[in-house]
Amino acid sequence: MPDRYDLPANFRWGAATAAYQIEGAVEEDGRGPSVWDTFCARPGAVRDGHSGAVACDHYHRYAEDIELMRGLGLDGYRFSIAWPRVLPTGRGAVNPAGLAFYDRLVDALLEAGITPLPTLFHWDLPQALEDSGGWLDRDTAHRFADYTAVVTDRLGDRVPAWITLNEPFVHTVYGYALGIHAPGRTLMFESLPAAHHQLLAHGLAATVLHDRGLEVMLANNLTPVEPATGSPADAAAADAYDALHNRLFTDPVLLGRYPDLSALGVPDDLYGAIHSGDTELIHTPGLDALGINFYNPTRVAAPTQPDLPFDLVDIPDVPHTAFGWPVVPEALTRLLLTLRDRYGQALPPLTVTENGCSLTETTTPDQPRIDFLSAHLHALARAVAEGIDVRGYYTWSLLDNFEWAEGLLSQRFGLVHVDFATQKRTPKASYAWYRDVIAAHRGR
Repeated sequence: MPDRYDLPANFRWGAATAAYQIEGAVEEDGRGPSVWDTFCARPGAVRDGHSGAVACDHYHRYAEDIELMRGLGLDGYRFSIAWPRVLPTGRGAVNPAGLAFYDRLVDALLEAGITPLPTLFHWDLPQALEDSGGWLDRDTAHRFADYTAVVTDRLGDRVPAWITLNEPFVHTVYGYALGIHAPGRTLMFESLPAAHHQLLAHGLAATVLHDRGLEVMLANNLTPVEPATGSPADAAAADAYDALHNRLFTDPVLLGRYPDLSALGVPDDLYGAIHSGDTELIHTPGLDALGINFYNPTRVAAPTQPDLPFDLVDIPDVPHTAFGWPVVPEALTRLLLTLRDRYGQALPPLTVTENGCSLTETTTPDQPRIDFLSAHLHALARAVAEGIDVRGYYTWSLLDNFEWAEGLLSQRFGLVHVDFATQKRTPKASYAWYRDVIAAHRGR
């Protein structure tokens, strides 16, 4: 028998994916190039020279994948819409074939009894917009609002809730500060205008969504931050990192103001990016729910290098995933309680929109993934018992997929194994376990 978790009777069970990681068909039916197409073509940018050009071929195999979802008994499926598939240059003429694909996907999900939960931006910015400055250009936020209107005018009659952005922290830091993700810029803290413009895009898109009577979510990658020791220097470093990773992307949305970023050594206006009225545009539409993407806590020490106000250090004596991320399930409980204490009545209902475990191709059996997911569901249930309003859980990921700079083979998060040479799908032990967990919850 599977473990049982003390979660609400109407708790929603789901799984998640992202367009560039699974769809493939990057040159079909009028899709324009994205920053990830360009980045993958850069020698050495992605492990083994892989790309998402084919990935899981979900564009052609979505019906098969929906049958896998039906077999799990999912309530919901979180996926992302590829901006360059709908608007090939990010603006202007709409690509009818691109919208038609998502029409078919949504209708097939609804026919299977699965509620679609689309994400409007999961890092695949149209290359034409990047050529004009990307998220460093304020105009990109307005183009995102236009794109939101196009997509929701087509699908909003069947899709009640929408996620605007996925993990603006990761996209800013990995894509614009460190250059290890697309678009591959290495601006360090001067990347922070990209953070502000994404949040501005969220606010503008949230207004579009609410004007259409649709629910608004934002999915943030959040991490509880702990100092390496009890020293004042380590505590100050942890506060600085918490402001950058967590509060920079939640305070403006929930509180209408940015946190104190002085420890980062950046100007209050984020290098001129913040204009008068911006925080009102970000905050005023409000959130109907906050998506929590959680993988691990972060331990921080006082800096040993002059260019950063903190050092990230490993957490020893705990299991680690294939990514090297520490497995500390109780940190999820701690994170959710911290959000309640920090934001109080401003905190909307929560949904865990990503949580999962990467293993290697050769990891057998699948028990470490089952252990990871089970422990985190118990941690989630403990937070619910403490009064935290959590409405659902979407595991990452339904399928093994293109794992960004790590390519296709080295990091596998899926409940379903994908042989990328043949596209054969094979459910793993974790697939059967998750199916049984969902069934047990419904039958209690």
